[in-house]
Amino acid sequence: MPLILTAICVAALCLLIAIWIKRARDRSEMERRSITPEALHTLLASNQEVLVFDVRQPLDLLADSEIIAGAKRIPPRDLLENPALIPKEKDSVVYCTCPNDQTSRVISDRAQAMHFLRMKFLKGGLAGWKAKGYPVERYEKPFHLDTRT
Repeated sequence: MPLILTAICVAALCLLIAIWIKRARDRSEMERRSITPEALHTLLASNQEVLVFDVRQPLDLLADSEIIAGAKRIPPRDLLENPALIPKEKDSVVYCTCPNDQTSRVISDRAQAMHFLRMKFLKGGLAGWKAKGYPVERYEKPFHLDTRT
């Protein structure tokens, strides 16, 4: 009986270690594929060529019609259907207003799978950017409230 109990404890410990290693790798990968508002602001202020894309859902854009100054709006559905809308050979950043940057992460994941290795997502999205007092501008172009899922 003590041998079985020891085996179960060792197996449980191995499982916990494996889970911890996977989470550490996932965090590391997220850090590599994301950028903070401060780092993006520094890049933009130093005139680095970085393309910034607002990939918020249409209803989110309707609720808050400000975008990061200089950003280009691309509906997430369009980008998921055609990732080539973002140049593969240029540094780019996508952002949204979802909890945990969900839309940006989905787009970033899709882009990474298609070897768009120069795309990052903005940690904290538009709210994180605005919380730092960085420039935004009013988005006044027409857009469609696409309700397809």
